[in-house]
Amino acid sequence: MKFPITRPRRLRKTQAIRDLVRETAINIDQLIYPIFVCEGEDVKNPIPSMPEIYQLSIDNAIKEAKEAYELGIKSVILFGIPNKKDDVGSQAYDENGIIANAIDSIKSAIPDLIVVADACLCEYTSHGHCGIVDKNGQILNDPTLELLKKEAYVYAKMGADIIAPSGMMDGMVKAIRESLDENNFSDVAIMSYSAKYSSSFYGPFRDAAQSAPAFGDRKTYQMDFRKAKEAIKEVLLDIEEGADIVMVKPALAYLDVIKTIKDEFPYIPLAAYNVSGEYSMVKAAANLGWIDEKAAMLEIITAIKRAGADIIITYFAKEMAKILGG
Repeated sequence: MKFPITRPRRLRKTQAIRDLVRETAINIDQLIYPIFVCEGEDVKNPIPSMPEIYQLSIDNAIKEAKEAYELGIKSVILFGIPNKKDDVGSQAYDENGIIANAIDSIKSAIPDLIVVADACLCEYTSHGHCGIVDKNGQILNDPTLELLKKEAYVYAKMGADIIAPSGMMDGMVKAIRESLDENNFSDVAIMSYSAKYSSSFYGPFRDAAQSAPAFGDRKTYQMDFRKAKEAIKEVLLDIEEGADIVMVKPALAYLDVIKTIKDEFPYIPLAAYNVSGEYSMVKAAANLGWIDEKAAMLEIITAIKRAGADIIITYFAKEMAKILGG
């Protein structure tokens, strides 16, 4: 393609001109803020590996959600930290469990807030894996689906707007969709962690959610980071099974995958999770004075959007909202 002779710098002359011709803009309505919810009252436990992020009891989680909502953030995603864990993660699908109660309380306090419920077992199992484990240490796919169906039902019953299965079990979207439809929750959407990679960038999250595996790793069910084309297959399967929104996780190290998925499936909303390790790296480097935290945050979130993400889950959501809200 032959371009006409021009001077590109003319359109870089001032901030106003640069804003006028920008190709990518972040929309505050499409940010989702993660909240970690724990048992107890008036609990606000700092997470050492995630500065400014806390484990919060439900009363404080409500305050945090209200603060986010008042900043213009319309959506939160909840992760639970139960007091008791067992081999089958029973607190995940207990109607009196931590996330069930958190959903009910937050929706009662802020009815217009979109509450996304992460649906997995790793935070609730004594072994830290995302499914039922047999005596040989193998993760059992189909028996795990039955528990995910229960979990999704409970969260929908308590008022969750969106169920977000994250365990990377084969057939999890189909099982959850069937469970929701059978129980008259057809209007509850599914945002599937469709292309979730086995990543070193999850380290701080596992501190926050206390969900590190007691043995082995998750490489038999999460994706190999050396494979990009397989993401297309995973996303297609989830769409066929009934996913309303698909996701790529992590985001920053997988911008190529985000772009590929958006190009292949332009008609379905695409979420990207700017994960804990990506957040903590920026915070740590900024704390050492090595980078400008605000500038780096804006560049990263813009890059994720530019790659094709419609929705961004990020621990920077409140900081972004303060900037976007003026």
